[in-house]
Amino acid sequence: MHLRQSISPLPNPKPIAIIGAGGIVCDAHLPAYRQAGWRVVGIYDRSLDRASAAKAAFPLVEKACSSLDELIETAVASSAIFDLAVPADQILAVLDKIPERSAVLIQKPMGETLEEARQIQALCEEKQLVAAVNFQLKFAPYMLALQDLMERGALGEVYDIELKVCVHTPWELWDFLKTKPRMEVLYHSIHYLDLVRALAGNPTRVSASLARHPKTPELADARSSILLEYEGAKQARILTNHGHSFGGKHQQSYLKVEGTEGAVFILLGLSLDYPKGRPSSMEYFQSGSDAGWQEIPLQGDWFPEAFVGSMAVLQNHLQDPDFPLIHSVADALQTMELVERVYLSSTF
Repeated sequence: MHLRQSISPLPNPKPIAIIGAGGIVCDAHLPAYRQAGWRVVGIYDRSLDRASAAKAAFPLVEKACSSLDELIETAVASSAIFDLAVPADQILAVLDKIPERSAVLIQKPMGETLEEARQIQALCEEKQLVAAVNFQLKFAPYMLALQDLMERGALGEVYDIELKVCVHTPWELWDFLKTKPRMEVLYHSIHYLDLVRALAGNPTRVSASLARHPKTPELADARSSILLEYEGAKQARILTNHGHSFGGKHQQSYLKVEGTEGAVFILLGLSLDYPKGRPSSMEYFQSGSDAGWQEIPLQGDWFPEAFVGSMAVLQNHLQDPDFPLIHSVADALQTMELVERVYLSSTF
């Protein structure tokens, strides 16, 4: 079965100007843009050494800028898309300097609070920015394939979505998280909440219990049990435990979707033995068939292919306004509203 696993970029893409040169840029953004063959006219970071190192590692980057003003000038001269890869609490300040009517891809989360998210959306509207938020998991090859199956009706009526993560996540790689009053859901499970919204829409009821982990007491929420309920029989569950430090044998990272006519099981390999990761896989079961679970060959993974998809959708929308910008700031605000509902419901 041939399933859609990528977003095909339209010809004549705009160049890209990146603000931020941290780990996610070098691990995902730049490899994605290199894979897609896109031009990166400049990169800026508060640390010029870090920006210069990114340019040295990725020759597609044409210039390491010594100031944000220089990066903006470079971007404007080439009508580039701004790729904001800065911490959430810096988004508003950077957006304030972006020229009006620019195109912008903003790193998730969309601010650290719902109020910040609303301010980001208001600023984008005020400046008439064509803005999207880089909730990219829904653009991973296996998620696009899943959405293709659902759109074809191959799963029938989807009634159950389960996402479970039981892994050892090395939070020490991100020291800034120690100071955050909200951590796991805002910086990790937000991906899953956004994905469930893409698959099933907004829930009618939210129940959640968030907890610290005794091995990382300096962090806020590090485990989560989230129940999303819908009209009828549909339900989604997100279960995470980032402190499973007992070897890789019983680590778990999967998405399971069940419908009246079939089911899908996706192994999310990136979270296993992070940051090394393992290969992801996807299986499909068709009711009434004797074939059993059939593996669907994948054309890539979360990193970097999902980041190609996220930018490709924005690129395509800029050329053809009828191409849906499904990760617009307006849609992303709904994900932030769902995050807020989770925290308000929680008992931690």
